[in-house]
Amino acid sequence: MHIPTHILSGWVIGNCFPLRPRERLACMIAGTAHDLDGLGIVFGDDLYQRWHHVAFHGLSFCTLLAAILSALFVNGVKRRLLCGLLFVAIGHVHLLMDYFGSGPGWPIVYWYPFSEVRYVNWNSWELSSWQNITAAGVMLALTALIAIRWKRTPLEALMPSLDAKLTHRRPA
Repeated sequence: MHIPTHILSGWVIGNCFPLRPRERLACMIAGTAHDLDGLGIVFGDDLYQRWHHVAFHGLSFCTLLAAILSALFVNGVKRRLLCGLLFVAIGHVHLLMDYFGSGPGWPIVYWYPFSEVRYVNWNSWELSSWQNITAAGVMLALTALIAIRWKRTPLEALMPSLDAKLTHRRPA
C-alpha cells in the first residue's frame, strides 16, 4: 500500500479517540514507520527485496514502536498504556493493508526476529490497483470530513497556523 495512505489511516483512526494533536501525530507515525525497512532500496534492490516487509512488519516492531511513541508523545502512565495499545492496533492496520495491497508475493514476517515464517498473499492487489486507489480516496475523503467537522488536519501538530488557516479557525 502507498505511504500516504498509511499516514492518513493512522490519523483517521486517531481521530476516532479523544487524543491530543501530538498523540494523533504519533498515530500517523505508527501507521507508516513500518515502511522504514524499505529504505534498503538506497543500498540496492537486493537489500530492498530481502528486507522490506521483514524487519519492521511484525509484532516485535509494532510493540517496540508503540513503546517509543508512547514515551515520546504521551503524558501520564494510564494514557501511555492506552495510547500504546492504540499504536499497536494501528501498526496492525498497516500490516493488514500491506498484506492485501502490496502486490502478490510480498511476505509479512510477523514473528521476526523470533521466526522467519513468511505470510504471503498471492492474491494481493497490485500497488497501482483500483482497490489501493479507492483506499487512498477513502482516507482523503475521511480526512476532509474530519477537517470540516472538527476543524483539524494532519498538519495540526507540525504546522498549527497552517492547520488553522486551512480549517478557518483561530490558532490555539
